[in-house]
Formats: sequence, structure tokens, C-alpha cells
Amino acid sequence: MLKIKRLSEVIGMKVYTDSGDLFGVAEEINLVDNKIDGWRIVVARESGMIQALGGARGIVVPHQFIKAIGNIVIINRNAIPVQTEDDVSIEEEDLA
Repeated sequence: MLKIKRLSEVIGMKVYTDSGDLFGVAEEINLVDNKIDGWRIVVARESGMIQALGGARGIVVPHQFIKAIGNIVIINRNAIPVQTEDDVSIEEEDLA
């Protein structure tokens, strides 16, 4: 049986990647023309993802990367922009 959730019920839910890693908490839902466009997710400190995101405190995940919503929200791992070592070295060169 399909259970329908209100958007207000989803705010504050924990967000996990499809590989089972804790990512953060759903903080806000962006609507465009009464349709969900994206989800603002605050990264959990205990997740360890802050370093992978270059120190960002959160990200906006497009709605097509949401895989499931139930007691938790599951997002596709590909939705997370991962900062590579090359990106870090380029930023350090720009600062010098």
C-alpha cells in the first residue's frame, strides 16, 4: 500500500545515501510551479561528508536523485559532489 507523506513530515528526516551512509538532515524543499525541484540537505557532522564537500555545510539535491522517502530519505550517491585532490590543489594554487 502506498503511503503519502506531507512535505512538512519530511523536514527534519535523516538522509542516507543508497550505499547506507548517513549524509545529513532534510532542511528545506524547493518548489517550482507546485512541483518539487530540489531538497536542501544539511550535512551531519558525524557523517564525515563535510571534508568530501570541501567544508560546505549543506547541498541542494535535485529531486531526481531522491530514491525513496519513508522513515528516512534515501538519495543517490551520485548526487553528492565530491571534491577531488586535483580540485584542492587548484584552489590552493589560486590562493597563493
